[in-house]
Amino acid sequence: MATGAGSHIIRCQSVRERILFSLEPDADARAGLAQTLGIRGLRKLKLEGHLAPDGAQDLKLDARLGATVQQDCVATGNPVTIRIDEQVTRLYVHDLPVPEGDEVEMPADENADPLPTTLNLEEVLAEALALALPPWPRAKGVDPVSVSVSAPGNSPMTDEEARPFAALKSLQERTPDDG
Repeated sequence: MATGAGSHIIRCQSVRERILFSLEPDADARAGLAQTLGIRGLRKLKLEGHLAPDGAQDLKLDARLGATVQQDCVATGNPVTIRIDEQVTRLYVHDLPVPEGDEVEMPADENADPLPTTLNLEEVLAEALALALPPWPRAKGVDPVSVSVSAPGNSPMTDEEARPFAALKSLQERTPDDG
């Protein structure tokens, strides 16, 4: 099991069998990560799982991310406590082509990354947490804000008017039926 100082960095070429790991950053590390992510705080944070060979040269990481996060409500600014419990899967592919140019074709597996020389599990934890954070946290009882925009002098479009065939329907209703 990967625990202790420096054990969060794994040399990928040396992985020949399944490696178990468990990362549970201390209060100082959680505070630093919270500041980096722009959130109020992290009361609990844990990444636990394994890294194992996947085929001849690739590696697969399977882990569980658990966190208790404090963020600001987007509507009120009040603190919101959120529990995150997510599966984290990454595939590190030996011969994954490195994207070049403006137009890039995405790999078939969106969790696929090029196989690094070393894998920093603390970076995996930080990335997984950043991706799991709700982008618009809301306190209980706070409803999404409805915004209507229109040109000066005009009323906003209704939901019915915004439907794709609403205009055709209104034309049909105005056309007399020649039966």
